[in-house]
Amino acid sequence: MKSAYELAMERLEKESPTIQLSAEQKVQIAEVDSVTKAKIAEKELFLRDKISQAMANGDLDAIRQIEHQLGVETRRLQSDGEEKKEKIRSSKG
Repeated sequence: MKSAYELAMERLEKESPTIQLSAEQKVQIAEVDSVTKAKIAEKELFLRDKISQAMANGDLDAIRQIEHQLGVETRRLQSDGEEKKEKIRSSKG
């Protein structure tokens, strides 16, 4: 007899089968991850420097704005990366 877990996994596999990625797709996804992480790191370095400058000037409003901008930029870059990876996954390998 199969466990409830095994039955649920079989149903899930029927509803949305596991996608097998080609070696090329895996390489492309890894490249997108690498580029995305680099862009986020670059943005963090740039904005952290601006935060340090604002701290030195005692400008709390500027610090809040820059931190907000950093969050927005990070989420945007992550979202762009996920969209690119999804396109790669959905393309015929």
